[in-house]
Amino acid sequence: MASALIYLFAVLAVAAVVYLLATLVFGRGEELSPLPPGATPTRLPPADIEGSDVRALRFQQVLRGYKASEVDWALERLAGQIDELHGRIAVLERQLEVAGQQLQEVRAARADAQED
Repeated sequence: MASALIYLFAVLAVAAVVYLLATLVFGRGEELSPLPPGATPTRLPPADIEGSDVRALRFQQVLRGYKASEVDWALERLAGQIDELHGRIAVLERQLEVAGQQLQEVRAARADAQED
């Protein structure tokens, strides 16, 4: 009789551990409302993406990793932002070069005026 009680308690203990592990892994059974078609929980600001935005970026996990369409969308947005920033940098470098040439011309004109 005592061995049957010990066996019963051991079975109950194992069942409790399995239940707790399953609860931790799979949650308590709540379900989130489904997203509308084409919607995604992945968020990026509409413009001026910063490093903190990229660091905070999260994707839906699916069976074999992340949802490919979300990752592709985020990479496309980031690539567009990088291209835009490189374009801005190129324009500013050209403006800086022109301003430097104009400054040299003004300095040369002043030096010529002072010599006269």
